[in-house]
Amino acid sequence: MFKRLREDIATIRERDPAARSAWEVLTCYPGLHALVLHRLAHACWRAKRRWLARYVSQIARFLTGIEVHPGATIGRRVFIDHGMGVVIGETAEVGDDCTIYQGVTLGGTSLTRGAKRHPTLGPGVIVGAGAKVLGGFTVGAGAKIGSNAVVVKPVPEGGTAVGNPARIIVPAKTAPERARPASARDGFCAYGITPNADDPVSLAIHGLIDHAATQTQRVDAIVAALERLGARLEALHGADAALAELRRLSAGLECGGAQGEAAAGGEKAPEHVTSTAA
Repeated sequence: MFKRLREDIATIRERDPAARSAWEVLTCYPGLHALVLHRLAHACWRAKRRWLARYVSQIARFLTGIEVHPGATIGRRVFIDHGMGVVIGETAEVGDDCTIYQGVTLGGTSLTRGAKRHPTLGPGVIVGAGAKVLGGFTVGAGAKIGSNAVVVKPVPEGGTAVGNPARIIVPAKTAPERARPASARDGFCAYGITPNADDPVSLAIHGLIDHAATQTQRVDAIVAALERLGARLEALHGADAALAELRRLSAGLECGGAQGEAAAGGEKAPEHVTSTAA
């Protein structure tokens, strides 16, 4: 029991920079108090002392604002930060090294008694403030759930789920990465916020905006090319018109010269005829 308590205190001091001493953690952290009382309630539950288990859990709820059903399974080194409003259902399972923030609900959507109604969190899962994980599915090891997300389907190992309904924005990690502890792999991500991770909807919108901007630039280039081509055609049409005018003038001049020669020849002919006659 005391070994588990020392583990819990060391975990809180590692993940919360506001924790200044082990005594402060032991006396002032309701998440730690809720876990200690849950272990007592869970022991009563497993011993078939169901009413006593529920009574202990209600005392813990009154003292800490954290409601953990005595039938829930909580792993080692779990940190419930702040904790007010956290609800963990009867068939929920929380793996080792998980972090749960205030307002989180690990709830069930089925009314079947005795069925697996609540989610299972793998080792190292981080659930942000106000998130709702609803259903009897599994959230993979090392996954992160953003604040106020509503998760209703499984999350792959190493993935990050955000939004309502939740969308996966970071793909699953490879096996070697999953094998390492969370702190060594990515560093602790408070509230499940993953640095440099974009929502796929946001990425799609930005892609459409970039595509529209590219299309606008292409249309502008086509219009400019057509305008240049139109000016060249106008110039060509002007040159053709000038050439046609020159040809017309040249043909006119040639016709005028032929008529002049014909007229000159007609005037000489009578003289030739007259001289012959004489």
